[in-house]
Amino acid sequence: IFLVIIALVLIPQTRHPLQILLHKGLSFINQSSLIEKEDRVTVNYTDWKLISDNDASLNLNGLKEKVVFINFWATWCPPCIVEMPSLQALYNDYNDKVVFLFVTSDSFQTVENFKNKKGFSFEVFNTLNEVPSELYPRSIPRTFIINKTGEIVVDESGAVDWNSATVRDQLDELLWE
Repeated sequence: IFLVIIALVLIPQTRHPLQILLHKGLSFINQSSLIEKEDRVTVNYTDWKLISDNDASLNLNGLKEKVVFINFWATWCPPCIVEMPSLQALYNDYNDKVVFLFVTSDSFQTVENFKNKKGFSFEVFNTLNEVPSELYPRSIPRTFIINKTGEIVVDESGAVDWNSATVRDQLDELLWE
């Protein structure tokens, strides 16, 4: 059995689905948690500029006093693919209250093909300049939630079930503040 598993991991056609399956299981273990108040970092609202797949430009400076959900991801990343359905569900319910920034370095054509294939409707952004140091993703997926005062209250790496009651409670609390 061990040799079969090794062989399946080495074969590219089976490796990707196995990675997705593994990360799907891990996403239920890896849960979002709030950063303690004394450990929170405040975002420096620099001129971080983004462009969306709808050709809309956005500047981080314009998001002060809003709850912001930032997800760094890629279409080729297995843990990113795993968490996308839960992100879409969360986006469907909160996109009128929370600013969602799905940030990738993939081309918009690649993103559009991915979104069409998977049935996703969220807006995706590419960066036009350097990401603020507080938000720099050292790995993907990496997700930040920023409260209305500009503090990073959630900083998670890896696949997470973002459509959980815990995350919804966190967002409701942040919106109420």
